[in-house]
Amino acid sequence: MTTNEIRFDCRRKQRGDGSVLVIVPRIDGAPLTELIDSFEIAAGMTPAGNAYGGLIPQFYRFGPMEDHFRGLSTDAMGPGTPLLGCECGEWGCWPLMARITVTADLVIWDSFEQPHRKTRDYTAFGPFRFELRHYDAALDALISAIGSDTT
Repeated sequence: MTTNEIRFDCRRKQRGDGSVLVIVPRIDGAPLTELIDSFEIAAGMTPAGNAYGGLIPQFYRFGPMEDHFRGLSTDAMGPGTPLLGCECGEWGCWPLMARITVTADLVIWDSFEQPHRKTRDYTAFGPFRFELRHYDAALDALISAIGSDTT
């Protein structure tokens, strides 16, 4: 079984209301925003393209990012975990949700969905499998980068 590489980009973005921290997962070197845009456009979904943005912890208290990206932080829209939010900055507006499963060796992202478009079929998107030790290292790097901005 092949595994994917994970990294979490963490950048400050200027908005009309100031600077905010934006977190975007990067899989095998590509931002998740680009991966999902390409998938939705190729599948003929509308709207599609430039609809997603990173998560902004300042706008919603996800809790510790190590818990959030292990699928433990919210049941706000069902059992899935938001991996991306809307390009407007509000995760609940247009989220990309997924199930996150942690095993002894792997972290798996699957069962992707757009909860505002229940008829969309994401079964061909993913699953993404990450070696647990690499995933934990990526989370550690994220936590170091953002410090107290997550609580």
